[in-house]
Amino acid sequence: MSKCAICRAEFERKSMSTKTCGDPICKAELKRQKERKKAEREATRARKEKIKSRNDWLNEVQKVFNAYIRARDGNVCISCGTQSPNIQYCAGHYRSRGAAPQHRFNELNVHSQCNHRCNMRLSGNIVNYRPALIAKIGLEAVEALENDNAARYYTIEELIELKTLYREKLKLCAIISK
Repeated sequence: MSKCAICRAEFERKSMSTKTCGDPICKAELKRQKERKKAEREATRARKEKIKSRNDWLNEVQKVFNAYIRARDGNVCISCGTQSPNIQYCAGHYRSRGAAPQHRFNELNVHSQCNHRCNMRLSGNIVNYRPALIAKIGLEAVEALENDNAARYYTIEELIELKTLYREKLKLCAIISK
């Protein structure tokens, strides 16, 4: 025997998802409670979105962008060529985010890289990254990356658009890889 979530009367459950005794008043009240909770969650989510700083948005976009790069390139390190599925891969920047923040979300500047060895231990393994990058995108594109030092400031609106864009690209990569 179970107790009704609204009137607390005992009743025989027909399934595990049954919460009320079957009385139409109890069912209607349970539905109203669910709708109220959903509206509260949406209002809380909207308030949290409003108070996010530019830095919060940058971090969110970076997570989605990195996931897209890993999905796009797969389990192949651009620096050392490792293709092991047992290694953790990351989105390795040719020109680092600190040295060239204008290339933070530049798809030509970021490629899949083995996280522990090349990205962390060898600080990006730039010695091997550059020749592989030239082979992948061409010398002119690499030199353009190296010579572009124009400052880039992202507004919150631009960051929201970038997050949406890279979410869509990530979904497309997931569909293609199936």
